[in-house]
Amino acid sequence: MESREKYGLAARRVVLLPFTLLYGLVLRVRHALYDSAVLRSTAAQVPAIVIGNLALGGTGKTPHVELALRTLIGDGPLATLSRGYGRRGDGLAEVQVEDDAALVGDEPLMLKRKFTGVHVFVGADRVAALAAIRQAVPGVRAVVLDDAFQHRRLKAGLNIVLTTWQRPWYRDALLPAGRLRDLPARARAADAVVVTKCPRLPSAEEQHRWRLRLGLRQEQPLFFSTLRYAAPRSLRDSAAAVPVGEGTAALLFTGIADAGPLLAHARTVFARVEHVAFPDHHRFTAADQARLARLFRTFAAGERTLLTTEKDAARLGAALLAGPLADLPIAVIGAQAVILNEPHAFEALLRAHVATHPAHR
Repeated sequence: MESREKYGLAARRVVLLPFTLLYGLVLRVRHALYDSAVLRSTAAQVPAIVIGNLALGGTGKTPHVELALRTLIGDGPLATLSRGYGRRGDGLAEVQVEDDAALVGDEPLMLKRKFTGVHVFVGADRVAALAAIRQAVPGVRAVVLDDAFQHRRLKAGLNIVLTTWQRPWYRDALLPAGRLRDLPARARAADAVVVTKCPRLPSAEEQHRWRLRLGLRQEQPLFFSTLRYAAPRSLRDSAAAVPVGEGTAALLFTGIADAGPLLAHARTVFARVEHVAFPDHHRFTAADQARLARLFRTFAAGERTLLTTEKDAARLGAALLAGPLADLPIAVIGAQAVILNEPHAFEALLRAHVATHPAHR
């Protein structure tokens, strides 16, 4: 099966090669215009930390945004900024706990509900948004941007680029043949690179090989991270225990780019797990909810849980209170990104950028 998929991927790349070459040419011209200052970049007037990637998604940006927030929280007012993928409109807005994901995006809403003291903003124009945040949040200590590495109009102070252990950019290709939306060489402009979703900490020799394959500069820090999952948590009653272990079952439904690690983890928690996959950022319709309710009633006997992610739960909204899912035991599994090698160096990188930024001198 694996070799058939490999040959299929190779054939796809050959067929789409002309389009990939054209896309690559457009990217090179665009970057050359910025590098030569024909197109202008605007430096952030507040400490701006970008958590970005080169691929289309699934690298774990949001858990690493949360990691940055956990590192800096308590040092002063913090803010986050993202486009708010899938929301209606693209103007600047500050997210509130009671907002609808359709209006502000699922990930920003999830962040606001987890970090209630952080100012969470959505806006397509990052340059204008940062200027507005500076006025709206006096003394803001730092703004963590989700997915702005390709936004060359903004010159952020600290760029952290992610790639996954399972599909690093050196094994990928540019769109449309692969999932890369930017040139692998652009990663050399990052201040640090993180290989995410690692099953373990690689040896020193393996880390060196990763550096060579990723084509990093000698002075670029390279970190490796993993996802650590929390215990399942009921969305109905925060004090209620979710049944796990022998004799239990979970119907996992996800609308995220890469559900593989979560699915593997869920199978270590529940005796039986069935997975229903939806596209990334999927909006769950009444028909989707009815389908999930039907499957839940019949997929297993004994103690059962309807399981999802925190991001997907933010998109469910009123469906948790009314409709086919209203009476079902729904739980979420949260995940935190953890740096496996030199976590103190990663923390120091963030803190040093904030502390030495001209805005705080």
